Amino acid sequence: MSIDTSLREHLGRLLAWEDAHAGFETAVKEVPPPDRGTVPKGSAYSAWQLLEHLRITQHDILDFCINPGYQEMEWPRDYWPAEAAPPSETAWDDSIRQFLDDRQKLQALAADPSVDLAARIPHGKGQTYLRELLLVADHTAYHVGQLVLVRRLLGDWS
Repeated sequence: MSIDTSLREHLGRLLAWEDAHAGFETAVKEVPPPDRGTVPKGSAYSAWQLLEHLRITQHDILDFCINPGYQEMEWPRDYWPAEAAPPSETAWDDSIRQFLDDRQKLQALAADPSVDLAARIPHGKGQTYLRELLLVADHTAYHVGQLVLVRRLLGDWS
């Protein structure tokens, strides 16, 4: 196996990593609806706010990677939901589905041999595809850890 193929496989796995800690699916699984919008003492965010932040940020990075007409969002306003609770009964599951769909697209980008991972993104400011894929993985791992902590503070994680 070539180093390129190996790197691409590892990047795809890294985006859904559960080798060293809980992964996204585990962190969002079976969160009781009343807990989704609760900001526990000791936390700055609710599970909903963390989930949406993960979804929004991952989608933004995907859009940056593949859309030549990408429009930069405003930090932090555009990256965090204003409300602690989901706006509807279906919003939680919709957000999870969208996150997983975008993650799959990022995994496909990582696996695509026609994409030079070391190449600069044409409409960027020096960022490479590899940098953006690693950024998504790192950002996701950080906030998944926060989700686990929120669930522990709420007594919803053993």
